[in-house]
Amino acid sequence: MVVPTIGRPSLHVLLDALAAAPGPRPGELILVDDRPDGEPLRPDRAGLPPVRVVRTGGGGPARARNLGWRTARTEWIAFLDDDVVPDPDWYERLAQDLADLPPDVAGSQGRVRVPLPADRRPTDWERGTAGLATSSWITADLAYRRAALAAVGGFDERFPRAFREDSDLALRVMDTGARLVRGQRWITHPVRPVDRWVSVRVQAGNADDVLMRRLHGPDWRRRADAPLGRRPQHMAVTAAGLAAVGFALTRRPRAAAAAAAAWLAGTAEFAWRRIEPGPRDRAEVTTMAVTSALIPPLATWHWLRGVVKHRRGTRWRGLPDLVLFDRDGTLVHDYPYNGDPDWVRPVDGAKEALDRLRERGVRVGVVSNQSGVARGIITAEQVDACMRRLTELLGPFDTLQICPHGPDDGCVCRKPAPGMVKAACAELDVDPARCVVVGDIGADVEAAAAAGAVGILVPTPVTRRQEVEAAPRRAPTLAEAVDDVLAGEW
Repeated sequence: MVVPTIGRPSLHVLLDALAAAPGPRPGELILVDDRPDGEPLRPDRAGLPPVRVVRTGGGGPARARNLGWRTARTEWIAFLDDDVVPDPDWYERLAQDLADLPPDVAGSQGRVRVPLPADRRPTDWERGTAGLATSSWITADLAYRRAALAAVGGFDERFPRAFREDSDLALRVMDTGARLVRGQRWITHPVRPVDRWVSVRVQAGNADDVLMRRLHGPDWRRRADAPLGRRPQHMAVTAAGLAAVGFALTRRPRAAAAAAAAWLAGTAEFAWRRIEPGPRDRAEVTTMAVTSALIPPLATWHWLRGVVKHRRGTRWRGLPDLVLFDRDGTLVHDYPYNGDPDWVRPVDGAKEALDRLRERGVRVGVVSNQSGVARGIITAEQVDACMRRLTELLGPFDTLQICPHGPDDGCVCRKPAPGMVKAACAELDVDPARCVVVGDIGADVEAAAAAGAVGILVPTPVTRRQEVEAAPRRAPTLAEAVDDVLAGEW
């Protein structure tokens, strides 16, 4: 289970419900603390699954969920939002929903109820929240196969809000030929308290709609079950308002009056549509009147901002599942055939680069040719001692792969052969296509290509010029190679 949170009080309600519910517990509950700072979360409740807390430093909901599923190692990842309340039988229903699903099913969505007040009409915000009950593929309660998430790179972190990032993920997963289904488990999604300006702030999501169209084409709304809403009307009302101002400035009073009348009529119609079904008390009517004048121009502005920002919408690749590093010349300074742990000396920035990958949930490993063993220059025990020292200085590593053979031994592991890269991927159940190999010579890049992985060359003064020219991806330093990986440029 993965629960991203920004520390809202509703998290405690969720944890209490999970602790009290009967049924089979998931292997682990990963709480992703997405606050920029604050006291560490302490979910010390009896009855919860084993709990692990990880922190993003405030990267947004997409990044928080990505860190959560990358941290987990189970076949299925069940996402819950921190403001929902699972039914008492949620654990049991989840187990039933996931049991015996065919391999082509990549995800199972739970069912959502949104309680509305029984003693009055719902407000505009309450009616909007109630739409979650019929929404498709929202991660308020959605379980995905981990392999399906890895195959598409997880959530697209270019979606900065809790809006459209789940629909985008669902469409990319289904584009692989997988299916998403609805289960029989239920959660309750209470309407969270908000201030009167929330409807104005959420207009920023219009920019995300532009990104969805760039990524998935003009029919994305049909596929994602996402109605268009009132953006065409908002643009027309905004155009009328701008026309009224323009005509007034150019001293055309009749045209200005006509345009102003059109703006007023459009604004009044929009306000009434929001006021009529609501409680119609003074606070709600005032809020609807004021915000109905602000929403059309803001919606149009954010849409235009999205058009500019997302004029080139490339498919999200995400982070790799695994980054493998050559040892000598890449992670540590190269002392040929070194068998002395005291001479294992990291290059500048190596520890920081590895830790940045770990902080984002990317696994790291080492693939190292050690032909000095075959040549009789060093012993296998000396190699092991140096690898232990490497782990002390730069670890932990998720996999360590060593080839002790010489260049004439005909083994399948010595780089540029792909054996060690394939073995590392097999050990960690990683698709080689989601693996990056970073090294300082052409053999590292060739081993990556032979295994179906991506190679990045970080040249040193001893790297041959031909190898540098032949490498499809290069970085001046180890830190910059990791920068490229974390930016999705791999």
